Amino acid sequence: MNERMSHVVIIGGGFGGLYAARSLKSAPVQVTLIDRRNFHLFQPLLYQVATGWLSPADIASPLRAVLKRQPNVQVLLAEATDIDVTNRRVILTDGEVSYDTLIVATGARHHYFGNVRWEQFAPGLKTIEDATEIRRRILLAFEAAERESDPAQVRSWLTFVIVGGGPTGVELAGTLGELTKDTLQHNFRHINPAESRILLVEGTDRILPAYPADLSTKATAALARLGVSVRTGATVTDVQAEAVILRSNEQSEQITTRTVVWAAGVQASPLGRILATATGAELDRAGRVIVAPDLSISGHPEIFVIGDLAHS
Repeated sequence: MNERMSHVVIIGGGFGGLYAARSLKSAPVQVTLIDRRNFHLFQPLLYQVATGWLSPADIASPLRAVLKRQPNVQVLLAEATDIDVTNRRVILTDGEVSYDTLIVATGARHHYFGNVRWEQFAPGLKTIEDATEIRRRILLAFEAAERESDPAQVRSWLTFVIVGGGPTGVELAGTLGELTKDTLQHNFRHINPAESRILLVEGTDRILPAYPADLSTKATAALARLGVSVRTGATVTDVQAEAVILRSNEQSEQITTRTVVWAAGVQASPLGRILATATGAELDRAGRVIVAPDLSISGHPEIFVIGDLAHS
């Protein structure tokens, strides 16, 4: 009866980590959930925050509140920086936590394909801070256009470029179209938000390339009705403070704009590479850890990688 309970440490309070913690409710284990934030974020609705339809509180639930009726779970507000596989320890910025079983669910961030400097001009959409920054830029663009007397500058402020035609890019472009065509109508005296140019750029031959072709066709038509222009087969070669450079059919084109949002790719959490170095696990091109069918790391049955960090 005095035998110590097995300690399960979960890094990451997203969908994977939180579900894992809740699934262990009746298990004879002690669980520690570690996250840099003390809330669970419903990422699929970040685009609604970025366009002003929802507030951050609408899509963030405190982890302690979600797990308060689960006595075998404790939540730590901390950041994991390393994993000591030999001694089974998670190294934090301000301490360490020992584990018997480790579940890593730290997800992914947006990927600029080696062009990190673009982030200052084209923020991605993965966190609350990303969403509120995008919302700030979008709303300030209309305010700046309202005070501008030069027609060329007005067009620049009212041109919005979204890079990446996956679900996030499509949702964001469509909601931005609704914002300009409906929500902001009659709110300004010198500009017409409905005259905004919204450009969705996708490098493949259709948007939503992971879905059936007929859905891509329907989505393109729906976006067109909202005033969104879809540009497929186009890649971004540069992002600047006031322009985006596109390349399509061996030709370059400069789009003058003050507002760019990046939704073109994801890159796994840095903990993936840390795990690979410590365990010898392989990574895919996006930095995700290649795992066994049970989501464990080969040679380390005590370590599991789940969610967006795992390549199974």
